[in-house]
Amino acid sequence: MARYGMVFDLKRCIGCNACVIGCKQENSLPDGMFFTRTLSEEYGVYPAVKRVYIPTLCNHCEDAPCEKVCPSGATHTRDDGIVMVDADKCIGCSSCAVACPYDQRSQVDKDLLSHGLFGTSELTPFEKDGYKRFVPGTITKCDFCSERVDAGLDPACVVTCPTEARIFGDLDDPDSKASTLIRERNGKPPMPELKTRPKVYYID
Repeated sequence: MARYGMVFDLKRCIGCNACVIGCKQENSLPDGMFFTRTLSEEYGVYPAVKRVYIPTLCNHCEDAPCEKVCPSGATHTRDDGIVMVDADKCIGCSSCAVACPYDQRSQVDKDLLSHGLFGTSELTPFEKDGYKRFVPGTITKCDFCSERVDAGLDPACVVTCPTEARIFGDLDDPDSKASTLIRERNGKPPMPELKTRPKVYYID
């Protein structure tokens, strides 16, 4: 069984946010909800100032704090390492959102599903169909596009990245591109001091 993870190549990310748009479209995310974001940080001293872009999403931690505190068992980890949320079991208590040190959980407010991305109360056919996946009052998050993964495809954010800054693969396979990059370019997980053992790594 594979153990999936993702690598972000900070040298390749250009901050175009194609990944964000691809994710919103694939997951039918309403206005104001994001499963992935691209942060930016400037460094250096004028005039030699540079900017680095930092992609973020759910880190699918091996030792996931969100799973530990979930009282209903809605948050669980699949055999392949993907951390999921079962909307049928979620009671909307937000314990997982509070426990997540990476701020990667979203509350599905009913109001979010009442208006479209174009600022009107009239939903497009795409939105009407897509919003059916959400249960108002529950918590949701990135699941590495699990349906795509189950079909043998990469997550939407990976395939929409024009610079191949996102690399998805089996972390247990030493020959996978993700594992090779982590090994050869000293990949590091976010905030390792938290000891959550993320399955997301950054290389620069």
